[in-house]
Amino acid sequence: MASPQTAAESAVVKTELAGDATHQAGVFPPFDAHNFLPQIIWLVIIFGALYWLMSRVALPRVEGILEARRHRLAKDLDDAAKMQAQAKAAGEAYDKTLAEARARAQTMAQQTHDKLHAESETKRHALDAELNAKLASAERQIDDMRTRAMTNVASIAEDTAMVLVDHLTGRRPDRQSVSAAVAATSATSAVKAN
Repeated sequence: MASPQTAAESAVVKTELAGDATHQAGVFPPFDAHNFLPQIIWLVIIFGALYWLMSRVALPRVEGILEARRHRLAKDLDDAAKMQAQAKAAGEAYDKTLAEARARAQTMAQQTHDKLHAESETKRHALDAELNAKLASAERQIDDMRTRAMTNVASIAEDTAMVLVDHLTGRRPDRQSVSAAVAATSATSAVKAN
């Protein structure tokens, strides 16, 4: 005995037979004009479901991500501007400190130079005074020695002249005439030297 077919099974069999007939006609099922209406209905249903899903779920998420990104970029740009301002302020402070340090160094160098110059001038003046005093003392000693030598030279010249005259003439001259002759010769030599 054959089992009774239900209505659903007979519909499936009819659909399969219809599909076979269509396949046998050589037409691709989605391009079959008899099937366009159900395809369009399903297209509208699926497109509507996707549109609803995109507008309610995916697009708000994407918009949230983009808004968070915009916010993060704006915050990063603000932070970068603040850091740039801080760096500029730090650079200006560095330049100011460097200029002050240079000015202080120049002032200290000038003060040191002036101090050393004053000390060297003081030492030079003291040394000049000491050398001038030594020079004056040496000149006095030389003058004293010259005076003593000249006094001795005059007496030596007188003694020598007396001995020479005695030896050459055989007579002894008197001391006063020899002293006068030596003095006259010395005066003549002094005038010629000047």
